[in-house]
This record gives sequence, C-alpha cells and structure tokens, in this order.
Amino acid sequence: MFGQLLGDLALVSACFALELGEIANQNLLKIYDRWPPQKRYYLIEPGGKDFEQFPARMEVEFIQRKIGNRLMVVQQIKGLNIGDPLTDNSRRADGYRFHDVFHLSYAAHLGWSPVIRALLKLKRKSEPQLDENEDGARAIILEEGIATWIFNHAKGNDRKLYADVPPGRLDYSLLKQIRSMVDGLMVANCPLWQWENAILDGFRVFRELYHHKGGIVIVDLKRHKLIFNPPVPSTEII
Repeated sequence: MFGQLLGDLALVSACFALELGEIANQNLLKIYDRWPPQKRYYLIEPGGKDFEQFPARMEVEFIQRKIGNRLMVVQQIKGLNIGDPLTDNSRRADGYRFHDVFHLSYAAHLGWSPVIRALLKLKRKSEPQLDENEDGARAIILEEGIATWIFNHAKGNDRKLYADVPPGRLDYSLLKQIRSMVDGLMVANCPLWQWENAILDGFRVFRELYHHKGGIVIVDLKRHKLIFNPPVPSTEII
C-alpha cells in the first residue's frame, strides 16, 4: 500500500516537473514555521535611535466611560491619554472599543506595531526609509485592517473570540493570509506560530477587558507576553 502511494506521488511529481526531495523540504519548512519543536522568537531588527524604540515594559490602562448613550474607551499610560477615545464603530455592541489591545500584543510578540509607534510618537524619523515604509500611513492602515479582519473572523461561526482555540490550532489559512498581507514588511519574516501567539494572547486579554469593562494591561516586550489586571473600582466604569 505504502509502495503504491509512493509510486503515485513520484508519478504526479514527474508530471509537474517537481522533485520529491524539494517537496519534502518545503513540507518540513511549513511544519517548522507552524509547529516547531522549539520556539525561538524571531526578533525584528529595530533600527532607529534609542529614543525611538518601544519601551521594554508598558502599563496601559483601559478605562470605559459612558458618554450620552455611547460606551467609549480611553487608554492611559501614567495618567496621560493615549490616542482618541474609541467606540465600537458598529450598530451592534461587540467590544471593539478595546481592540487596541491587539496592537499591544503585536508589539509584545512580534516587535511590530506601526499603530502603537504612532500613538507613542515612536516613529523612526531618524531613518527615512523605515519611517516611510515600516512606520508610515500604509503600514498603519494595514495593521488596523488585519486587526479588524481577525476580529470579525473570531466573532463568526461560534468561534467565541477564540476562547476555545489552543495553541497550534488557529486557522492555518488565516495565518497564511496575514503573511501575504504583510509581504514586503519586516514582520513578514516572523514565523506563523509567532503570529498565532500574538493573536491568541491579544484575544485572551481582550476577553478580560470586555468582561471587566476595562483594566490594566502590562506589556512585557522582553518576555513576549501580556498581563491583565482588573480595573480599580471607579465611578467611571460602566
């Protein structure tokens, strides 16, 4: 049986001028990209000056407020507002107002987030090529698009915001599509398992923020993880 299958494989390979050795090698690369025996984080070359780098550790507070009939989320670092207040931007309340935690997770696990760079004024102006191509408007829009697309995927077909998805089981086609979307950027070199870690960790903390109506997110870029702390009781929490 095995011999017959191997013969059929060789015949099909010959029909398409493919070499079995190359096919086997590509399959191994695919496996290591998705399920490596040992996970070593790929570190993107940061570039730029020291003062243009992500902090090794950040504490970001997500504060939910009700303004009129709308729920809004304000983010603060050391009491200072970061960016604009966010709503769900949808007729159906779905918690998307907390979605900036996804960008924080990309920063922690991938060392990449043009959105967070823009919010923290960390665009690498000292290197014009990086500033324009890696930190510019196109990269920011792309990251926002990826975050929104993944969020919609996580909501659909009873996926429960990936609550039941263990590491190694996130939709493979989703990960491949993300890689194709970031083609040409430095982050395209990150393995798929690293993207999966960023996505699942981001959704883990997103679910906590949504449940607790806010909270404090510690972003540890050295250890590549997010830590969630519930919000301090406040009259602002709705």
